[in-house]
Amino acid sequence: MNPRRMELGSLATRFFAYVQMRQQDVVRTGDIRPVLGITASQERDLFRRLSESGWIVRLTRGVYLVPPRIPAGGRYSPGVALVLQKLMEELQGRCQVCGPTAFNFHGLDDQVSTVTYAYNNRLSGHRIIGSLAFRFIKVAEKRLGATICARSPEGTETVYSSETRTLMDAVYDWSRFDSLPRGFDWIQRRIADKPALAKELVTVTSRYGNQATIRRIGYVLDALARRPSSAKELERSLSDSRSLIPWIPNKPARGTINRKWGVIVNG
Repeated sequence: MNPRRMELGSLATRFFAYVQMRQQDVVRTGDIRPVLGITASQERDLFRRLSESGWIVRLTRGVYLVPPRIPAGGRYSPGVALVLQKLMEELQGRCQVCGPTAFNFHGLDDQVSTVTYAYNNRLSGHRIIGSLAFRFIKVAEKRLGATICARSPEGTETVYSSETRTLMDAVYDWSRFDSLPRGFDWIQRRIADKPALAKELVTVTSRYGNQATIRRIGYVLDALARRPSSAKELERSLSDSRSLIPWIPNKPARGTINRKWGVIVNG
C-alpha cells in the first residue's frame, strides 16, 4: 500500500528551510522544537507525517534522515550506503555487508538479493528503512573484520566483507545463507583462478572461523591438491576432538571418512 501523500504546509516548509540552511542530513526528536516554536506533540506529529509520506526517512526511534533538498516527486530514497553509515554513527557501532549481498558483490552469485545482509555489533533482525530491507546479524566485536570499502556514486563508502571473508562465511554461516554446497564450489573456482587466495583464506578462517568451518575448508584445500601446504596453518588450529562432522551439513552423514579433518565426505 502506498503511503499517504502529504502536501507541504507552512510548518513542514519551515522545517525543510531550517535543516537545509544548516545542511543537516539527520534530525532528532527535540532538535527543531525550540527553533520552530512548537510543542513536543506537534514535533512528533510533524515527524510522523513527513516520514509516513516519504519526505523524510525514519532511521531509528527518534532519528530521521533528511534529504539535502526537497525530493522531486516528494519521496526521499536514500541508498544503502548512506543508511548504513548514518545508522552505525547513531548507534556508535560497526557493520560490514555480508551473506547473499556480498556473494553478488564479489561475483560469486548472480542473484541480486532484495535484502541487504550486514554483520554488526549493535542490532539484529529484519528492518525496513525507507524503501530498503535489511537483515542485521549481531555478532561479537571480534568477529568483525577482513573487509574492503566500496564507494557509492554519491561518495559514501560501504564496508563489505572481503572476498576471502565472504568465501569463509559461506561455510561458517551456511544455515543462515543457504550457501552449501555452493560455497565449496566457489572456493574451488576462485583458488583455481587465483592460487594466492588459498593463503588468505587460511588466515581468515583461522581468525574468524570455528572448528567445523576449519575442518570443512581444510578438507576443500587438501582436495584441491594444488598447494597441499596451504592448509598446514588450519591443521594446527584443529582441536583434539575425535568427533566427525558431515562435510555437507544438510545432507545425510553417509560417505567416506577423512580422519585428518574429521569429516564424513557425504557429497
